[in-house]
Amino acid sequence: MPTNTDRSTATVGEPGGGRPSPLLEAHALTRAFGGGATAVQALRDVDLTVEEGELVAIMGPSGSGKSTLLHILGALDRPDAGSVSIDGRRYDDLADRELTRLRGEVFGFVFQFFNLLPTLSAAENVLLPALVNGERPARYATRVDSLLGRVGLGDRAAHLPTELSGGEQQRVAIARALLRRPRLVLADEPTGNLDSKAGGTVMRLLRAVVDEGQTVVMVTHDPGAAALADRVVFLRDGQIVGEVEGGDTARVIDAFGEVEASAPAGAERTST
Repeated sequence: MPTNTDRSTATVGEPGGGRPSPLLEAHALTRAFGGGATAVQALRDVDLTVEEGELVAIMGPSGSGKSTLLHILGALDRPDAGSVSIDGRRYDDLADRELTRLRGEVFGFVFQFFNLLPTLSAAENVLLPALVNGERPARYATRVDSLLGRVGLGDRAAHLPTELSGGEQQRVAIARALLRRPRLVLADEPTGNLDSKAGGTVMRLLRAVVDEGQTVVMVTHDPGAAALADRVVFLRDGQIVGEVEGGDTARVIDAFGEVEASAPAGAERTST
């Protein structure tokens, strides 16, 4: 499995390969929570490059720093050191107001806990990013119907979140993240609350939107989901320890097994 010293052998879009410039670049990201002897080091000098039109999966043991990395990439948190840029423009040091605008214009988010508004129907929750952005709902009517259909909820559009199962709420959240065709979708365990059939539907949708030109970075514990990615990046103890090409579930399982087996006995857990 590639290590930090030979990761270039597994990286999609090497120089000279005719691929566009990186959409997203993170350099030397470091993040700690707390202070003194009780400080938890969540990320340690993490470098990550994501090409436009790429699906990247991030895997690692629980507490390896996956969600922390995703939050920093999505401008939901700031690193203690290092930088993040999109299209070559650094954004980790922007003011809060500028970050809010960036999140609305560039990113689509899929959170572990859905964040659906309980008083809105499934269709209205999907429409929410457009409403927050001050756009006319009618412009997205067809898009909302299409996305709910693609996640298998075409007949549940009028239902409130309390009338939907956890898995159905997760699929509504995924449809919402895709509504405005964001350039970069950041998904935290997008299949974590789904059965195998619904999870397969969601992963096929994410693969399809990437094939249509969008970019997705997702955190997952599911090697089958990760195998649909172009690349699978492995974190352990807040550091990238290797990556493999997607496309083969067995390869992902073997690589993840190596990551878990290489953890020192009794190693201190970082943040998720």
